[in-house]
Amino acid sequence: MVKLPRYRTGDAALDEAVAAIVERAAEPADRDLVFELIASALRLARDRADRGDLKIANAALKEMRHAFSVFAPYRAARKVTIFGSARTQPDDPLYEQTRKLAAALAAADWMVVTGAGPGIMEAGIEGAGPENSFGVSIKLPFEAPTGQFLSGDPKLMSFRYFFTRKLEFVKESDAFVLLPGGFGTLDEAFELLTLLQTGKAQPAPVVLLDVPGGTYWETWLAFVEHELRDRGYISAEDLALLHITDDVAGAVDEVLGFYANYHSMRFVEGTLVLRIREMPEPATLAELARDFSDIVSSGTIEVVDTAPAELADDDHVELPRLGFRFDRQSWSRLRVLIDRLNGRSRST
Repeated sequence: MVKLPRYRTGDAALDEAVAAIVERAAEPADRDLVFELIASALRLARDRADRGDLKIANAALKEMRHAFSVFAPYRAARKVTIFGSARTQPDDPLYEQTRKLAAALAAADWMVVTGAGPGIMEAGIEGAGPENSFGVSIKLPFEAPTGQFLSGDPKLMSFRYFFTRKLEFVKESDAFVLLPGGFGTLDEAFELLTLLQTGKAQPAPVVLLDVPGGTYWETWLAFVEHELRDRGYISAEDLALLHITDDVAGAVDEVLGFYANYHSMRFVEGTLVLRIREMPEPATLAELARDFSDIVSSGTIEVVDTAPAELADDDHVELPRLGFRFDRQSWSRLRVLIDRLNGRSRST
């Protein structure tokens, strides 16, 4: 019988019935979480939740379950989400800029994720090709999915809610490129930067791409610098989270360069473990430990062995590792550290 978690339905008999179902349906390692998922649904019923609230919870969970299953076979592939205006026309230079970007990243074995609508989204799919693209569309009365996808393509998903759609964009992507757009694009830009700034998303490159002579992101940056940074609403280091360019090759270099040496990270028993491809020379490691001591809560940045938890999960056990006690708040400084590990410097 499943060992019951602390979070239960509140009804002992019902808990036992749920445990029996979970034992039949779920893998042993995941039974506690599946139990709690079911318990949450039953507690909603016990709370006499409003039918509208039940609809929201039901639709959100169904959308997430479907999206998880679609992305699951492609988890090993690097993916870039491309954001931008649905109103961009095919004859706009931004459309061609996006198409070239997506084609270049697909040539580097990256897959592209877009909102599956017209404009910048369609340009991204056109450049990468439907076989290398995911469409995460939103149900809107005035926006239909692009015809770039073949009918019935399983990589085309439809969402009712923006919040579940945005979750998939962030959760499944290793990089983000934003082209000029309206309220939606700016919402995505600021939310993405907020998630990275607060550590609610894995570190990733964010490129703000325009066309030569374009003023969109430079004007946006002037606002951010003068009204946010200079007033103290953000730190100067937070600007390390983004890169502005009007050059496709520069955008591709920023995306690929982020993973030149850095691979991924994981917390293991309070230690932040950075998985990298090549270990720095001892002198370079000493410099990093000195220059980034401000983000280390205790101890220092040092070489660490693969932890038992990582071995149990077969979590990139072949890669060398650096570890340290991270203060869990200096996420923008962590981005600068990653840049240094990649042999790149970034001014803020």
